[in-house]
Order: sequence, then C-alpha cells, then structure tokens
Amino acid sequence: MTTANSTSHPYAGGIAVLTGAASGFGLEAARLALRHGMRVVMADVQEAPLHAAAAELKAQGGDVLAVVTDVANSESVDALAQATLRAYGVPQIVFNNAGVASGGLVWENSLADWQWVLGVNLMGVVHGIRSFTPLMLEAARKDSAWHGHLVNTASMAGLVSMPNSGIYNVSKHAVVTLTETLHQDLALVTDQVHCAVLCPFFVPTGISQSDRNRPSHLTNNTLTQSQIISRAMGQKAVARGKVSAAEVVAQVFDALQDKRFYIYSHPQALQSVRTRMNDILAPHAPTDAFIDRPDIGAQLRAELAKGVHGD
Repeated sequence: MTTANSTSHPYAGGIAVLTGAASGFGLEAARLALRHGMRVVMADVQEAPLHAAAAELKAQGGDVLAVVTDVANSESVDALAQATLRAYGVPQIVFNNAGVASGGLVWENSLADWQWVLGVNLMGVVHGIRSFTPLMLEAARKDSAWHGHLVNTASMAGLVSMPNSGIYNVSKHAVVTLTETLHQDLALVTDQVHCAVLCPFFVPTGISQSDRNRPSHLTNNTLTQSQIISRAMGQKAVARGKVSAAEVVAQVFDALQDKRFYIYSHPQALQSVRTRMNDILAPHAPTDAFIDRPDIGAQLRAELAKGVHGD
C-alpha cells in the first residue's frame, strides 16, 4: 500500500504497533500508517474483527501482522513485542490505544468494574511502555539517526472530572500523568525517543459498546440506575460526535512530526480544563460541571432520583 505522500513521511519504511486496532482510532491509525509506507502490527483482544481488519488492509497491499493481544495481561503484551521483533524489528511508533468505557456513581462501581477498566485503560498502557520502551531505547543507542514515538490514548476525561463517570476519569487521569512522567523520564536518558498523549473528546468509535469485550470473570450483570444512565448518555454523545476517528488520527501523525505532546480532537473543550485549573489554583471546590447546561444537570439529577426513590 503506497501513496504519493508515503515516501515523504519520515517514518516511511518504519514499523507501527497499534493496540485496539480492530476498530476506532487503532484501525484508522493502521490505515494511515500504511498509507505513509509503514509496516503495521495490529493488536486487539477481538480475534475475528482483528483478522478481518488485517485481511482488508492486506488485500489493499499493506504489510500487516495481526496479533491477538489482551493489553490487561503483561505476558500478552510481552508476546506482542516479541512477535513484532521477529516479524519486523523495533517499532518507530507504538500507539497504546486500546480502551474501554464504564461509568456510574463511584460508590456503585463493583470491584470487577474497577479491575476491568483500570486493567485495560491504565495497565494496558503501563504494559505497552514496559514492553516496548527498552527496545526503542536500545535501537536509539545503536543508531544516532533512529527516532521513535510512544503515543498513549487518554481522553478529555483525563483532564476534567465529569460526574457519573468516575471510574473512567480515574483511568484516563492516570494515563495523562503517566505519559507526562514518561516524557520527563525519557528526557533524562535520550533525545531520540519521544511520547505524546491523545486526549479526544466525543468521537464516533466502538468504545460505547465496550462491554462486548469484557472478560467473563469480570462481568457485571446487575447495573445500577446510575450505570444505566451513564451508558445511555455515553452512547448518545459518542454517536453525535462530529469529528471522525480518521481526522483524529491524522492529527496524531501531524503531532508526531512536530513533536507535540498534548493532542486534542476538540480544542474548544479546553475551556473546561481552564475552569478546573482555576478551581485548583483558587482554591475552591470544583465548579458545577453543568453550570453552562443546567438543563442537563437537572435531567441527570431527576434520572438518578428515580433509582433512589424507585419511581
């Protein structure tokens, strides 16, 4: 798969590893990496969709390796790294992208909810960093012209703290600070390996149907009213997203060339981040999340009251 602009891209001929590659940002990143002339390793926990996506790209001439991977399992991510080395070598881009969504009032989330979301969203990134960064540092030591990037998918939920989605917020805030620290740590030892954090807002992807990939031993068969509301609101917001996954991924590749650290799909959403920073510096309690949309806040409170009073 070669295009007119593939030879001009600095990573043409290089290797990209993408988790969550069967759909959403991961799949679009695989497509774009191939258009830029890269070899691509696609990883996902969904075996059939992963192989179908890889077959589609191979049919278009892409040099693709599909590796079924559970990012919540360190041994699975280690195996992904070794499969990449055997097939192609050390990757120039590692996109720790796999993620799941779950919400509800924080005290109503079960232990299984926490283990599932943090296992994928946070530990999946941790495992990606631990498995691939040493390989990239070694490649940089051997070749002064070699450069690599780690990109970690967080969310605008990693920069603000919206109600009724605490478990997701916690996982994504952790990814932001993890990546910020990774940036600082890398700067201590190299100027050839860089990192960035992607903070998308509502973008139409498959994340609102995350439960399809939930392990059976972490299943939550009894949803509370707050969890039902969170799921419905999340699905509605994601479906209405105006910015596509392909557009976001194009921004990611542009950011890599410019060595930009924070990558936003919706810069206009940063006003909420400014409000949070002002609250921290004031300091005072967090501003009402619905101060600009009191109708939504009133609706959420009314829906939650139904669960409390059994109406």
